[in-house]
Amino acid sequence: MPFASIVVPAFNVETTLSATLASLLAQSFRDVEVIVVDDGSYDRTYEIADWYTRDKRLKVVRQSNRGLAGARNTGIAHATGEIVGFCDSDDLWHPEKLAAHVDFLRANPSVGLSYSGSQLIDDAGEPTGLFQRPKMRGVTPAHLFRRNPVGNGSAPVMRRAALEDLAFRPAIEKVRDWVFDETFAQSEDIECWMRLALTTEWEVAGLRAPLTLYRVNGAGLSAGTERQLASWERMVTKLSTIDPAFIARHAPAARAYQLRYLARRAVSARDGGRARALSSRSLSTSLHPLFFEPLKTITTHAAALALDLSGPRVVTAAETALRRARNN
Repeated sequence: MPFASIVVPAFNVETTLSATLASLLAQSFRDVEVIVVDDGSYDRTYEIADWYTRDKRLKVVRQSNRGLAGARNTGIAHATGEIVGFCDSDDLWHPEKLAAHVDFLRANPSVGLSYSGSQLIDDAGEPTGLFQRPKMRGVTPAHLFRRNPVGNGSAPVMRRAALEDLAFRPAIEKVRDWVFDETFAQSEDIECWMRLALTTEWEVAGLRAPLTLYRVNGAGLSAGTERQLASWERMVTKLSTIDPAFIARHAPAARAYQLRYLARRAVSARDGGRARALSSRSLSTSLHPLFFEPLKTITTHAAALALDLSGPRVVTAAETALRRARNN
């Protein structure tokens, strides 16, 4: 059996899947299996994935659509590795990502969930010049709740033992256990990470190198903020039944960070009214982001205000200037 498994949930991703699978099969750590879960696609997703089964390390599982959480759960059920990584079907892995995680988990037996920094790429797969560089060590449940340093669904690599500690079987499920809660269409990842932090002894820690290439799709960013906020709030309600004292103490600050994050998404979508409303609500919910991350918080609020008052041209010019400054 391979030492590592990589689960790839796939739904109608014919334009990006080939690049994703090529990056996973090009990992320098070779003792790996790649499990593509075709989640009810009706484009060429299955045909593309099936072509890659020429490499015996890759297999395809087909199912009726169960959503992202359901596809991940199916992949976990078919995985045989001692560690299991996740890569969404529009993202890429650096060739050394898996090897780095294997070394890190071997050296840190108390870590159940590892992750890496991420480089952001655009729809065409080109670098945007932006990175996710989250906190890597000393990640407490409170920090995880507020900031979700894992960052995206293609960053984590977990121990099988940690996944087994998270597994549960709801009454409606007749086939296999759930690790991710399939009743969530969004926030299913942070709900899982928080459940790990609040109900097990496993530690969460990351690798600073940007080993994940995370694709940012501008389409629908602003329209999705309302749904994402509702899903996040439902996650908070669920976690309140696990550790009500923790949630009561940390929810205001975590909510402020979430609102700021959604404001930044609205800025990216050039929806000034939505961005300004979310940013103002973040500031009125808790001043924690302002005190502990003043530059990012002030920049977000200023961008939202400028976008709402002056339109997208001013914000675009400012973003271009900042990107040039970083690269010089």
